[in-house]
Amino acid sequence: MANANPVPSAQVLIRNRIAAAAAGRLPWAEVMQIALYEPGMGYYRQGVRKIGREGDFYTSVSAGPLFGQLLAEQARQVWAAMGRPDEFTLIEQGAHDGTLARDVLVGCQELDPDFAGIVRYVLIEPDTGLREAQQSTLAQHARVTWVSELAGLPSSPAALFLCNELLDAFPVHRVRWDGSAWRELWVALDPPGDAPSSAKPPLQFVEAELSHAALEARTAALGTAFPTGYTTEICLAVDAWVESLAAAPFAGAVLVLDYGMPDTEYYAPGRTDGTLRRYFHHRMDDKVLDDLCEADLTADVNFTCVVKTAEKTGLELASFIEQGRYLTKLFADTLSSRPMSMDAATKRQFHTLTHPGILGRNFHALLLAKGVPAARFLPPNEQEAGRRRLGL
Repeated sequence: MANANPVPSAQVLIRNRIAAAAAGRLPWAEVMQIALYEPGMGYYRQGVRKIGREGDFYTSVSAGPLFGQLLAEQARQVWAAMGRPDEFTLIEQGAHDGTLARDVLVGCQELDPDFAGIVRYVLIEPDTGLREAQQSTLAQHARVTWVSELAGLPSSPAALFLCNELLDAFPVHRVRWDGSAWRELWVALDPPGDAPSSAKPPLQFVEAELSHAALEARTAALGTAFPTGYTTEICLAVDAWVESLAAAPFAGAVLVLDYGMPDTEYYAPGRTDGTLRRYFHHRMDDKVLDDLCEADLTADVNFTCVVKTAEKTGLELASFIEQGRYLTKLFADTLSSRPMSMDAATKRQFHTLTHPGILGRNFHALLLAKGVPAARFLPPNEQEAGRRRLGL
């Protein structure tokens, strides 16, 4: 009799790869990469995901168009700080269905039609299905183009690169302090050695050696002042991404919006289980081995790590601030430039984006300067405050 509840092919793929691995196990980072990004199978490679009330999670974009309108003000400020050049490029990575891009472009038009007229928008999107969705969303906007990777960006002497909730979906390595050494959590079949089949054998975490030399360096830097069993994450993928970003052919500003925290909070001794979690139908839990490829997997961003790598590659910190404070300032700047309707919908969106108990405190805005002095965008005291917050 056929299995009434067949296992999704991506989950079979994961178990096949585990079974085929030399030691019968894979680092969690590799499993997370497959679960989220395997072409045609991963959570983010199955077409457009529903976001908001009908999806697995909410985002600042799903709150409404105000978020994009405020980022349009940020773009205008970067453009002005760079001398109001005749061409200005907005670059977005991780654009999902293109809604944020549309909201930003509409916001630019409402804010300053002359500015909107010189803006070109470039989306970085390797997935064919998502690119088609973005093209549909942005069909009314002519100056929009696509590339598949950072290295493919056109040369842009004045640009703002932005990404919203991109880094939190990068694969992470899980490490655990066993009382005498750092170990890595790998994924194996349970029981070990079981042949993968449609019967869906469960998976388990097993402690073993660190899988990368880079993890040895990172865990050595963490030290040993942790309780036995302390578990956390290290994201090596962020380092590679920042290096690619620094090498990309544009100058201007980089804006990273995401949930996360500084290094000292991320690796606080009391945070014994790390930040890795899954979202499934608006339910958050730590059952990250369940429903692989069908649930969103995420970990908080270590912003101190991002900035340390950025500074090594020549980028410069301009500011690091909670999203609530960041958007409140942009809102005030927008109101000073043009009248804005304060109807019930706008007030509701502003509340969602800035309230500390919703999206205002756990989400942060990181602004970096690339190829130009950070002081061009914000006064030095903003940079100094950000460095203190990040423990730098």
